[in-house]
Amino acid sequence: MTTVSAKGILLIYHRPALAQDAATVVDNIDAFARYSQFKVWGINTEYGFPPALGDLSFQVIILHYSLFGGGTYFIDPRFQDYLGKSKTSHKIAFFQDEFRYCQKRFGFLNRYGIDCVYTLVEPAYFHATYMKYTSVPKLVSHIPGYVSEGLLKAAEKFGKRDQDRTIDIGYRGRPLEIYMGKAAQEKSGIAIGFLERAAGLNLNLDIERTERKRVYGDAWYRFTANCRGFLGVEAGVSIFDLEDTVKIECEKRISMNPKITFEELYDQYLYQWEDKIPYRTISPRHFEAAAFRVCQILFGGKYSDILQPMVHYIPLKKDFSNFHEVIRLFSDTSVRRELTDNAYRDLIASGKYSYQKFIQEFDDHLIAAGLRISARDDDDRVTELLERGSFFRRVRAVALGVRYHGRLVPLSVRKLVRPITQRVLNGNTDFKANDQSK
Repeated sequence: MTTVSAKGILLIYHRPALAQDAATVVDNIDAFARYSQFKVWGINTEYGFPPALGDLSFQVIILHYSLFGGGTYFIDPRFQDYLGKSKTSHKIAFFQDEFRYCQKRFGFLNRYGIDCVYTLVEPAYFHATYMKYTSVPKLVSHIPGYVSEGLLKAAEKFGKRDQDRTIDIGYRGRPLEIYMGKAAQEKSGIAIGFLERAAGLNLNLDIERTERKRVYGDAWYRFTANCRGFLGVEAGVSIFDLEDTVKIECEKRISMNPKITFEELYDQYLYQWEDKIPYRTISPRHFEAAAFRVCQILFGGKYSDILQPMVHYIPLKKDFSNFHEVIRLFSDTSVRRELTDNAYRDLIASGKYSYQKFIQEFDDHLIAAGLRISARDDDDRVTELLERGSFFRRVRAVALGVRYHGRLVPLSVRKLVRPITQRVLNGNTDFKANDQSK
């Protein structure tokens, strides 16, 4: 078959067939097709490699950050082979959580000739990271999430007046590994320190710091809407493990002394890596709080130079020495109103941090790189080719998900789909007649 040249963008991403994604991930993926001037075709690697993809070439290939899950990449060898053969495509990789498994990431970028990386690393540290270890010619610094239409609709749907909210201060965090440095410990530390000092105060708190207490989907929006205030810290960590040695050394020391504390390990070893490459940023959680007009109580930090203390949030010192002053300020409804009004005005109503604006800037970078928005006579043909066999590929992904993640599926559903699951995994595709895409 002759290769078909698609005048647009191929967006490769990963979303699990069963597990629920955070809304921030879904919004990020959807923004490209929603706002780009270029035609965008999305492929979820969870459903496997579309057979016709090998006969298609695209102006641009985007590798979404959802593909790069820690030490595991959700890109099977067929996708990797396709990347290697796509010599004429402009290839862009988006990354988050870049502080770990760095050597694997750098090797991937060099192996597949990536032309541009969108990174959370600040430009001042480009030379110490990507420019030192890779041949990627273009780096763009951005933030991990923006304001989506979905967030605005959720705030309108679930939002409450301050006096109707039943939780004074809420928080959801989770513990991170020791080798990530002091900043990573803040995510649990702010919850522990605040709860200790708030005991006995007449406050209704809903503050949790374990993975099992995290909330997703509409349940998260309802929780946010029901809080007058949120605790928070900068996203990111303070140790950037460029050579993939810090994690290994920490694991070795912990195995030798399982009772070692973070403070002891820090004084013995970690101190030499702390903040050599700062990796802190504003979080999508801060935009969510602004959209829902939740008053933010945050550890001090840069917050990507977007949030300012006593303009957008109440600053809490990391040693909690101003705790009582923070409670006094938070208890003043006029202070809460002023800060939440400011945050809504500057982060939400201004449109400066919307996905629409971000994608417009992304398109501008493509055009500056010499790419052009062309006539799209073959759009329908490309869509048809990519959709061939998609029904069976999706069913098979769900079947695999039921097998390996059955606990996420109710028992009644598992019993219902078990016969189909077994047929699919055994290669029986008789029911493909339902697939209208041919």
